[in-house]
Amino acid sequence: MSITVRRDDVSGTRHTVRIRAHEIPVDAAVAAGGNDAGPQPHDLYDASLGACKALTVLVYARRKGIPVEEIEVVVDRDDSEERKGTYRLGTWLRLTGNLSEEQREELLRVAGKCPLHKLMTEVKTEIETKLV
Repeated sequence: MSITVRRDDVSGTRHTVRIRAHEIPVDAAVAAGGNDAGPQPHDLYDASLGACKALTVLVYARRKGIPVEEIEVVVDRDDSEERKGTYRLGTWLRLTGNLSEEQREELLRVAGKCPLHKLMTEVKTEIETKLV
């Protein structure tokens, strides 16, 4: 699968990310010289972790018959030491439904095992950039 990112026009900083039939605007923040016409790439990176945790919890709960209703994941970024090699993401999971404390703890453990959490913390990513 390919993801395409294309600049919207020749004067601004906004780009459009195309993933299958979906389009997501991206831009730099005003402080970084952009117009804030969409999330920044770091926002999408962080959001992907929250989305993965939410979907992983939902699919698991359905498969196990756990009566979860609402799932909310909040992701907070601390990028103050990113240039030193440390990028911190804190996540908070809010669940509603008729859940026992044991079920809540089980879903919390599952959220910690979502594929993107593992990808971000356990896998070496290799990136190659070429001119076309």
